[in-house]
Amino acid sequence: MSKAKKVIEEAKEINNPEIDLVDKGISSLDEIPGLFTLANITRLSLSHNKIQVVPAALANLMNLEILNFANNHIEELPVSLSSLPKLRILNLSLNRLYGLPRGFGAFPVLEILDLTYNNLNEKVLPGNFFMMESLRALYLGDNDFEYLPPEIGNLKNLQILSMRENDLIEVPRELSQLSRLRELHLQGNRLVVLPPEIGSLDLVGNKSVLRLEGNFWVPPIEDQLKLGPSHVVDYLRSETYRVLYSRHMSAKPPPPPQTLDKSKKASRARS
Repeated sequence: MSKAKKVIEEAKEINNPEIDLVDKGISSLDEIPGLFTLANITRLSLSHNKIQVVPAALANLMNLEILNFANNHIEELPVSLSSLPKLRILNLSLNRLYGLPRGFGAFPVLEILDLTYNNLNEKVLPGNFFMMESLRALYLGDNDFEYLPPEIGNLKNLQILSMRENDLIEVPRELSQLSRLRELHLQGNRLVVLPPEIGSLDLVGNKSVLRLEGNFWVPPIEDQLKLGPSHVVDYLRSETYRVLYSRHMSAKPPPPPQTLDKSKKASRARS
């Protein structure tokens, strides 16, 4: 642990607001004496370690703006995390999260939340998850979502939403309320149709990204997708599609089968 200790001591000496503890073999933050007394730090990078537990005392770092826990073994988070008043970027990708603490959506200024490659689904999101109005980018790819809650429509400032490689069976029409959305990643799911309202989003401009491949689309959407995402958007806006969509929803066909075997995911490994 001497490497981490040295980083902390040096940071104290020069009052460095950025702490880099990437890939230092850390398995517990208790092994880093003095970390939680560095009240001035604004950036803390702890990615590529073996951390399992995030201590509640992390909330003492009141000036933290960027917190990176990517690629660890974290299975749960403290309730106190969302009380960090200045946190703008939180990266928890590549961990072993099966849930989020109650009140998790209370972050006052969070702009980027990366939860890619965990074991989360719609049932474990806390009630206030979609109240983070400052959120600009939400990464939920490589999880276990079958549905996206309609409350997604509350994230009015969202510009990027990634739901790739989940088990999504449908997405809600409330997605169309995200008027600032410029990137939507839905590839690698179990989708068959999209609500026609999605056609109202600006997802085909020069700086826009719409990824839809690797789903079970009805043939007309699949055909348009071969021509490009902008053709799909045009089709969603058509009366022909509205009729097809309404017939499909009335028929309530069973969802496509799961094709991904997620039991081998690294995020499933128990420490």
